[in-house]
Amino acid sequence: MSASMMMSSSTTLPKIIVNARASGKSAGQARMARRAAPLARSASFLSGGSAVAHTKSTVGKKLRKAHVVTSATATSTEGETFQYQAEVSRLMDLIVNSLYSSKEIFLRELVSNASDALDKARFDSLTNGVAVDGLEIKIRADAEAKTLTIEDTGIGMTKSDIIEILGTIASSGTSKFMDMLKEKGQGEGSNLIGQFGVGFYSAFLVAQTVTVITKNNNDDTTWQWQADQGSDGFTVKEADEKLERGTKIILTLKEDSGEFADNMKLKNLVKTYSEFITFPIKVWTETQVPEEVVNVEATAAAQKVKDEAAEKEGKEPEKVKDVMKTNFNDLKQYEVANESKPLWVRPPKEVTDEEYNDFFKATFKEFMDPAAHSHFVAEGDIEFRSIVYLPGMAPFDGQNDMQAKNKNIKLFVKRVFISDDFGEELMPRYLQFVKGVVDSSDLPLNVSREILQEGRVVRIMRKRLVRKSLDMIKELAAQEDKSAYNDFFESFGRQLKVGVIEDEANRKTLAELLRFSTSQSGDTTASLAEYVGRMKEGQKSIYFVSANSKDAAQKSPFIEGLMKRGLEVLYLVEPIDEITLTNLQTYDDKPLVDVSKDELDLGEDTEEEKKEAETTEADFKALTDWMKEVLGDQVEKVVVSNRLGDSPCILATSKFGWSANMERIMRAQAMGDNKAMEYMKGRKVFEINPNAAIIKALKAKAGPGSSQMAKDQVQLMFDTAMLTSGFIIENSSEFASRIFSMMNMTAEEASTEAADTPVAAAEDKPAAAKSDAIEPEILSDDPWK
Repeated sequence: MSASMMMSSSTTLPKIIVNARASGKSAGQARMARRAAPLARSASFLSGGSAVAHTKSTVGKKLRKAHVVTSATATSTEGETFQYQAEVSRLMDLIVNSLYSSKEIFLRELVSNASDALDKARFDSLTNGVAVDGLEIKIRADAEAKTLTIEDTGIGMTKSDIIEILGTIASSGTSKFMDMLKEKGQGEGSNLIGQFGVGFYSAFLVAQTVTVITKNNNDDTTWQWQADQGSDGFTVKEADEKLERGTKIILTLKEDSGEFADNMKLKNLVKTYSEFITFPIKVWTETQVPEEVVNVEATAAAQKVKDEAAEKEGKEPEKVKDVMKTNFNDLKQYEVANESKPLWVRPPKEVTDEEYNDFFKATFKEFMDPAAHSHFVAEGDIEFRSIVYLPGMAPFDGQNDMQAKNKNIKLFVKRVFISDDFGEELMPRYLQFVKGVVDSSDLPLNVSREILQEGRVVRIMRKRLVRKSLDMIKELAAQEDKSAYNDFFESFGRQLKVGVIEDEANRKTLAELLRFSTSQSGDTTASLAEYVGRMKEGQKSIYFVSANSKDAAQKSPFIEGLMKRGLEVLYLVEPIDEITLTNLQTYDDKPLVDVSKDELDLGEDTEEEKKEAETTEADFKALTDWMKEVLGDQVEKVVVSNRLGDSPCILATSKFGWSANMERIMRAQAMGDNKAMEYMKGRKVFEINPNAAIIKALKAKAGPGSSQMAKDQVQLMFDTAMLTSGFIIENSSEFASRIFSMMNMTAEEASTEAADTPVAAAEDKPAAAKSDAIEPEILSDDPWK
């Protein structure tokens, strides 16, 4: 006999203590408490949320009448204890429209509940010694009826389960089941998913009406639970349909949710969110299967032609070969949608490289094998399993942009996909090219399982993922064949350099992974460790020069002196390189020195070299003082250089200001601050080469009575040094004017010399000998003959 029941719209939730004086005012305060009590109603549920341990249900007249439940008797000395009340329709609206950001989440939640129900059935069979088979989940949509059915062969529910579990919001049956297992010491290793008791209500994201038909082995009756969107109650009765065991959920879809009546879309959602569920998930499919059959009409026609030909030739007719055609038959059946297995739950020793590569390409839609992988299990305060990969190449679609969010780390909770949109919570941005899966049950997710909350667990997980990723990169770099790491660094080296800047904790490790072209590396690159291994005896610093290209770095005037001394120089040819080494500061206790800076230390000089430098400086002091006077505030000082070879002069910058390369980079920033740029610009130091012919010539012209031409030469040398040292000339028109002026002077001198040369040549030229005259010969009177 069927039974129906309509639950009341009020049920109790957490308690609050309201202090009231014992002066006869408690009744009025109770009324105030009733007015201020619109909170939440409880209701929980589903087969996935069904509980084994039950609590007493609060139903009937007493529940319908009670708006405020007093759980403690008021006394004259103690306050009264009241419980929060719920406005169910308002609470349901909050759950449906606020907890979940995407409609499609409902299928993940219902499938997870079904998986829990199957796990409970399996556990029940083990404890009771009753074998169960056919543990599976079936999903089928009906586009015409606009319904969606999700069915499992799990543990099912009794009538009391339905009232308790489906009638109490935020009461997780799975959570209670886990508590019961822990009390019995049997909770270890369980894969149950449910935690919060609200996942079932995500069905109302797409459904106008939800019908649950369920049967438990402990109850001979199949029961039906039904509720409508926006209602504050539900109905329970004996179901017309009979089940052997399990639960069937029928969703009557809303008008705007018709897309979920498409079986193909449901199959894709299963592959996205529930592909690694332990139990088979079968989705109803309707496909056309080709079948080769005999084309009777075509065969008969061919036979007729053959017979007529044989008759004309007086031969016996032969049977022709059957003519075939292709028919397409409709095939309607359930197909397993989650055939992939969670590779990370297997011991690493049992997984082959081919399986790792296939998993990488299938999961992340890649076509190349990964450069490396790391499969590990983290244990301790939290436990999680993970596989991380280094891609074989940089992406084509801009995902290598560190400013853009990517979806390279997929988070699972007990093999149920949660999200891949976590920003920098799980990986710092410089490692966002690393792809992988993480599966854990210890994550502090909110009830929608979509927002990863910042906390201690997340920090520990992030730290371990970073460490494992860097270890994986180090192993790749340590391989004897350097080509694999060189290809990797060419694709993702800039990200590692950003890591040196941003990740102080791992800066030393990241420094080992850097690669640069050097003056001694030829066509390859070198690590900082290799540079240190080649350092000359007595060399205390690691030298580098910044430029736009390797060719420009090789021709930089700043390295001329270092090349003569046989010192190796790092070539920084990417905009981020100089910032990276500036933040690194030292490597292996050796300072990183920019050769374009002032007061460059090239090592200890001999006593003879020191005396020679002092003598040269004193000899050119008058020139350097005069040049400083001519250039004024354009330079901080003019000094004799110890680093130049063939170049007559360069412009170095002060130790604590921007270099020429950095100044150029900062000028290119779209949102640059001009005031900050002026503050950060390095002071310029004009260094001259005492061995250059132009400097020696200028030395003779220097002094108080020097000509304007000599001063123009100094200014022109300064402008030229600006260019060769990597600076930008502020006033290009004045620079051009000086160039043209020098060109005009040269042209005038050349013209004067050319005008004097012919006169002298004419005076010295001997008279030409008189040639004999040639008499004309007349050949004919008629020129046409």
